Amino acid sequence: MREKVGPYRVVDLSPGRRAWVNALDLSGPTHWMYGLLEVDVTTPRQFIAEHKARTGETLSFTGFLVSCLAQAVDENKEVQAYLKGRKQLVMFDDVNVGVMIEHTDGEKSGLMGYTIQAANHKSYRQIHDEIRAAQSAPLPPRRGMPGWFRFAISLPWPLSRVVKALMAWATRRDPAIRVAAAGTTFVTAVGMFGKGHSGWGIATTPHSLGLVVGSMVWKPAVVEGRVEPREILHLTVLFDHDVVDGAPAARFTRRLLELMESGYGLSGGTHGDGEPQVLREQERDEQGQ
Repeated sequence: MREKVGPYRVVDLSPGRRAWVNALDLSGPTHWMYGLLEVDVTTPRQFIAEHKARTGETLSFTGFLVSCLAQAVDENKEVQAYLKGRKQLVMFDDVNVGVMIEHTDGEKSGLMGYTIQAANHKSYRQIHDEIRAAQSAPLPPRRGMPGWFRFAISLPWPLSRVVKALMAWATRRDPAIRVAAAGTTFVTAVGMFGKGHSGWGIATTPHSLGLVVGSMVWKPAVVEGRVEPREILHLTVLFDHDVVDGAPAARFTRRLLELMESGYGLSGGTHGDGEPQVLREQERDEQGQ
């Protein structure tokens, strides 16, 4: 039968790929709730383009998404809760955002995991600078993955299955173990799959909340009664339905869209009194706007 297959070759999975496959299994049987969104990001994209034309500096769009996500979670912390056993939830105060950063060393490039700690207490500029510093710094050993975790998760089958079962049990008893390794939430980009076309990404993750960044395209939209071309981002929001219900998920999503569409944080981020530049929906209603 093999003579009908044609030439082929067998190659070994890299240690990093084996670790990633096993790590994804740690997400377990979660009841996911997905939101497929179209977000008008014309304002922040224009600001980033104008800043580059004026200064030559390319601002991080991922950093902007992290900043908006951290602020929205800071106001709705229940969306990044984790189950502890069967009867308790762990609520984290800090929003630690896991991202994948492309690291370039000469002609070689590769992705590494990186966690922006306490992003809800940082300005957009601080997050941007941290991402750029991580991209330009020497590649850390094991690409930033804790040594014990990379070793344990890369063990061959059937040892890897035993390790995954033990780790899943341990992180359910103490979610801080999982958060220490990967953050409380994450942002990942798969926009290249739908480049030039509308496209959303669906991901698996050990986090209870995450953003999957899809394609970005120009579409007609109604703005103040006029039809205008607008730059639209296709964004997927993932919620662990075991820890968050539809109403708080909707409140979080509404706030996230407010922040993103207004360009939150790009031009300073706060008024002098420390309040976010973007008024919350309730505040606008009270002012009759």
